[in-house]
Amino acid sequence: MQNKFTKYEFAILAIVLVSYFMTVLDVSVVITALPNIQSDLHLSTANLTWVQNAYTIIFGGLLLLGGRLGDIIGRKQIFNLGLVIFGIGSLLVGLANSATWLIIARGFQGTGAAALAPSTLALLMDSIPAGPKRIRAVADYGAVAGIGASLGLVIGGLFASLLSWRYAFFVNVPIAIVMFIWASKTVHATKAQKGSFDGIGSLLSLVGMVSLVYGILLISDSNTAWYWIIAAVILLALFVLREAKVAQPIMPLRVFKNKERTGAYLARMLFLGAMMAFWFFITQFLQKVYGFSPLLAGIGFFPMTIANFISALQVSRWTAKFGNGMTLVGGLILTIIGMFWLSFAGANGNYILTIALPMILIGLGQGAALSPLTTAGIADIEPRDTGAASGVVNVAHQVGGSLGLAILVVLGTALAGTNNLVLRTDWALRGGVGFLIVALLLTIILIVPKKQNN
Repeated sequence: MQNKFTKYEFAILAIVLVSYFMTVLDVSVVITALPNIQSDLHLSTANLTWVQNAYTIIFGGLLLLGGRLGDIIGRKQIFNLGLVIFGIGSLLVGLANSATWLIIARGFQGTGAAALAPSTLALLMDSIPAGPKRIRAVADYGAVAGIGASLGLVIGGLFASLLSWRYAFFVNVPIAIVMFIWASKTVHATKAQKGSFDGIGSLLSLVGMVSLVYGILLISDSNTAWYWIIAAVILLALFVLREAKVAQPIMPLRVFKNKERTGAYLARMLFLGAMMAFWFFITQFLQKVYGFSPLLAGIGFFPMTIANFISALQVSRWTAKFGNGMTLVGGLILTIIGMFWLSFAGANGNYILTIALPMILIGLGQGAALSPLTTAGIADIEPRDTGAASGVVNVAHQVGGSLGLAILVVLGTALAGTNNLVLRTDWALRGGVGFLIVALLLTIILIVPKKQNN
């Protein structure tokens, strides 16, 4: 009985997983529908990229503040506030009739997600005691990150083909309302800590990250790119210096003193950078090169989605048998093989051999990697830093995706030009393989030894 969730613990887990699933889903649900969105709103290629990045950058840039506010004000309060903002943002995205409106609404939606995501993981850790139950719960949480992203590609394609891409966002509104009512009645209020939040630090991190991604995207098109990148480095350096000195940091630097956690954050950034480029390019590849409709493109990701789901269901068993670090190593190796294979798809390839089979490997690898990365990211964390560590886990996830996509878009364009989607996709995926190899090395050096010593 000790390994079974109580009624309250199960309710918390359900609320957390559904709410987190909703935020992760919206990172990828837009990708399959990008061609339809571009056509409907007459977006330029630059604006199309910002439809994705506006959400992920604001999401990632405000996550640290969201986690800190949860510590100070209370996780339940910030969680509920996040649901309200996310629901309103989703409605505004669905109603957008211009590029400006859409990008701003996606940013607003990202603000709600930034309040939700760290609160979900922190609520889970507050409500479920350490031991086998928490290990299972964290594994489920990590699995949602991969399954939500994969399923979002399918859902986006379904809505774009059968109804409209707008319904992929409208559907969030009733879900957010139900979760708000359920959480208000069910979740116990957490005790708030005394302190204040670092508004200046939040601003420095947000503006620094936006400048960095924007600068990287401009490298192939503008001489001003390096000014943005230099400004970003300065702002982010000032942010770190401030966090080292301020009394109530939004990102306590002591979180990074643990090598396992630091390795997990870096590896997660690299992993999501590779995966975001994979989703972004393969979605367009299926529609523009293979001639798939958005519906067929969404269905085209089914091999990965199913493999991801199967792998995620087994990850708790694998970590118990092989350890968290070695499970992560196995997941990364599978993903590397699958993505390298996929990078040779070509314009005349067979879908089964060149797309579906490597997708299965990528899905298995993603399912096996994200849960161990989440577990390592909160390993041995002190209760006072639960919100901060939860925020950093999600920052690595979202910011890693944005930066990775920006870098690999530039890499693909530099090596293949803007008019050859096939070669751009190939080189972007090979760049993603490089990211994954570095993530594997970091895992072997920083994460696996810790688990072996235990």
